[in-house]
Amino acid sequence: MREHTERLRRASLSRLCQIFGRWLPADLLAGQPGSRHRSYPLSLTFWAFLSQVLNPGSPCREIVRKVQFWHRRRHQAMPSSSTSAYCQARARLPLEKLKQAHESLADHLDAGADSGDAFAGHRLRVIDGTGLSMPDTSANQKQWPQPSTQKPGCGFPVIKLVAIFCLRTGALLRWAQGTLHEHENRLFKQLYQFFLPGDIVVADRGFSGFGQFAELITREVEMLARIHQRRKVDWRKGKVLGPRDRLVQWQRPYRQGDLFSAVEWADFPETIWLRQLEIDFDVPGFRTRKIVVVTTLMDPERYPADELARLYLRRWKVEVFYRDIKQTMAMDILRCQTPAMINREIHLHTIGYNLVRALMNDIAQRFEVDVARLSFKGTLDSLRQWGSALEAPNLSPRVAADERDALYETIVNDQLPERPWRSEPRAVKRRPKNYRLMTKPRPQMIVENSRKASQKPAASRTN
Repeated sequence: MREHTERLRRASLSRLCQIFGRWLPADLLAGQPGSRHRSYPLSLTFWAFLSQVLNPGSPCREIVRKVQFWHRRRHQAMPSSSTSAYCQARARLPLEKLKQAHESLADHLDAGADSGDAFAGHRLRVIDGTGLSMPDTSANQKQWPQPSTQKPGCGFPVIKLVAIFCLRTGALLRWAQGTLHEHENRLFKQLYQFFLPGDIVVADRGFSGFGQFAELITREVEMLARIHQRRKVDWRKGKVLGPRDRLVQWQRPYRQGDLFSAVEWADFPETIWLRQLEIDFDVPGFRTRKIVVVTTLMDPERYPADELARLYLRRWKVEVFYRDIKQTMAMDILRCQTPAMINREIHLHTIGYNLVRALMNDIAQRFEVDVARLSFKGTLDSLRQWGSALEAPNLSPRVAADERDALYETIVNDQLPERPWRSEPRAVKRRPKNYRLMTKPRPQMIVENSRKASQKPAASRTN
């Protein structure tokens, strides 16, 4: 039995395990003593599921065939061709173990992420929210309802996420999730506990309320955010630090809202001091030329205005991070049918995303290049296509190391060109197909052969 268990453990050590295994806990998904023999032990299921999320669009059938092929090349008994065993094995993956794997990997990526700029010694954090859709099942609809503007049977459940990213490494550190109807600041409140004194949080204006600044100040956490559009800016007030650079005082609003309790609101100070400055820039593709930001970084000598302006402009990277995990890895449309499996799918996507980021940072440190010059999609593409060489049976350690070095050189030799202030407007060139939209549930939807006929009133069609 012990020999059989060890054989299955070795079977899970595919190219993914060889490359990524060092960044995950050693006891991740280790089998329990005396547990029953399964065709898909937890370790094998984890790596198979991870392979599926790293290959967007891969159905469960393809992953089963991949596992069968892997066993076949090693002259081992193949699992059944049915996807049932694999799907049941995915449902047995312990969610707590996946959470531990994600946190361990995120903490590893975050350690030592520093640079020689004006913010050396600070951990740079960037936060933002996004939404994900999923299959329209009753269980998913009950957990995460669809938008209220959509008719029943014509929409999809939506889950809202607010995530913390490391601005230097791109690692997704922590996230909070809720329904579409929960405000992003309510989810952001769940993430306060993950900030440490000295952290700098960069955010857009949706997170720049009095309560958010006051809460982070009490935790000795710094923040830089664009001022909210409803807050009036008066440059005649405040202590002058420089041109369009002031120390201003914010009064605690009389109304607390429903985000903080009465006790929490009363504990906030009556006033807080913030630094308010205007950023003036001319970048092709940007919609605005001047923006006003507020920050808790008061010292104008240690934190010059131009350095703060550059730091805030780096906030755009969070959009690229979300693009990598939602578009490149196809997490924007989840595929599982139940809330329990949706949570596992999200965790596997975040683990896979961070593993690719860990690989990119490892390559950047080894070859002494800027990690921002490495392409996330290029790294993922190289990893997928290099798999056949690393999955060869009876591969000696020396040859395997040579293949990994060749993979690293391939990735580092395909660097992104330097494109400072590149224009990246949020616009789509390719037009979508001119299909009609569903206005009723599919069983009730009747589509006329002629579009003109479907546009006529019902009474005229019956005459």
